Amino acid sequence: MTEATALNRLKLERRVDQLLAPWNATTPGASIGVVMDGSLVVHRHAGMASLELGVPISATTCFRIASVSKQFTCAAILRLAAEGKLSPGDDIRVELPELPDLGPISIDMIMRNMSGIRDMLEIQRQAGMDLSIPCRPEDLLAGICRQTATNFPPGERFLYSNSNFLLAGLIVERVSGMALRDYLRTHFFNPLGMNATRHTPVIGEVVPNLATAYMAPAEGGFLRAPHAFPLGGEGGLVSSVVDLALWDQALSSGLADREGLTAQANFTNGHLNLYARGLVVTRHRGTRTEDHGGLWPGFRTAFLRAPDLACTVICIANHAGIDASQLAYAALDAVLDDRPGVHPLPPMPQPSELAPLTGRWLDAATPMTLDVAVSDAGAMTVASNGVLMNVKPAEDGGLVAGKGAFALMIRPRSDVLEIELPSGHVRHFTRVVDGAALPAGLDGTYTCRDMAARWTILGDGLVVSGPISARQEWSLSGVQGDIIRVNMPSVLFQGWIDAAVRRGPNGEVTALLVNGGRAKGLIYTKAVSA
Repeated sequence: MTEATALNRLKLERRVDQLLAPWNATTPGASIGVVMDGSLVVHRHAGMASLELGVPISATTCFRIASVSKQFTCAAILRLAAEGKLSPGDDIRVELPELPDLGPISIDMIMRNMSGIRDMLEIQRQAGMDLSIPCRPEDLLAGICRQTATNFPPGERFLYSNSNFLLAGLIVERVSGMALRDYLRTHFFNPLGMNATRHTPVIGEVVPNLATAYMAPAEGGFLRAPHAFPLGGEGGLVSSVVDLALWDQALSSGLADREGLTAQANFTNGHLNLYARGLVVTRHRGTRTEDHGGLWPGFRTAFLRAPDLACTVICIANHAGIDASQLAYAALDAVLDDRPGVHPLPPMPQPSELAPLTGRWLDAATPMTLDVAVSDAGAMTVASNGVLMNVKPAEDGGLVAGKGAFALMIRPRSDVLEIELPSGHVRHFTRVVDGAALPAGLDGTYTCRDMAARWTILGDGLVVSGPISARQEWSLSGVQGDIIRVNMPSVLFQGWIDAAVRRGPNGEVTALLVNGGRAKGLIYTKAVSA
């Protein structure tokens, strides 16, 4: 190692230490690893794996990596395809005949989040469930099988859905004849030396060195994060920074099918889908990136590759308040800053330019609402269905909320916000005034077959029941006219659903057209009074 290389490594270590500085022996925290040219050159930690036991996060600490699991499920599908046991173009109902006929949906579409199949977690949430309430794998599959429609025609758009990868995991099991955990262990984890990685479908399974997950500080201190849903091909892996560095090496060396995982496809309108197969392919400061994040109560993960630099950043946290993706990109920036030809970060508009965008915006045709906030320091966020996205300047002069395949392009047009979706479709939002009254005639009971949900509205209160949850209490707020917001609490964030009132010929309320973040176009029919 040359002196210059050693100094660059020292500088990178210190930059990573600065990123981890907020967390200590009184808080949960995070672990960050940086791989350069096939070596894990930086691996730093901060905070506690267990506050109760006084165990700090270390090099051997494991975490639930949630949706970073998806690329492994896709890798299993691609391996089976290479063996001639299936084709990505096969219809999913070939192996899953119990699914309803929702149109021609291929295995490839589910790996690319292009199927339009509604998200199984949101199906359960609309029936009063949350990740803290126990359910069974068969409950999740039954929710998918109840669906009579998709969010959009298959192949038309991108919309993230955990259902896609639960189904992909089941296809691996049925084609291989092995449980997903056994298939992944036999064909990936054991050969690659990933001894700390395992698929854990049962959330209560005892896992050596597994960190405890904590919610962000509340009055009285940190709380353990509640989670009770089973985990399949969509998010069931426990792993460590070291093991994910071994996976990165497999992708770089050809031991894993990086080419297949990162191959992209177009939507039916010809627009390129940035979501490949369990990895998002895009650019950061002119540099190609291949990445995916993971979110589970109390756990946050970022797996970020910059293959042209032979650099990968891995960040995993057991603290719900840590933005693992932001830390990973900051660490990557520390590497990029030493490289020639790297694009500078475009400047953020001044707070005075952004301040007029603050407030609530509505696309009445969908319906869909966005909440925009701008701090005094000029930090801007956009919330959609309760999911908070940081806003950054784009190189073309616009603004971007979110990252990669999830990003919304924002272009202010006088009194209109023009929002371009990842599929290239454009929506127009107009400002609405806070404090709108609820529309008349809402009181009553509404049911939705696809969600197996029963909603009872009285005033601004809503009681939810479903196949598992007997009673959850939510609230309503007015948006504009006959458009309302259903406020839906969650252990992950304070979510909401947008809904439009449908009326009969005499003005009576007959139904609600409901759009969640990942379950859209749902009809809740109002019961006719006796």
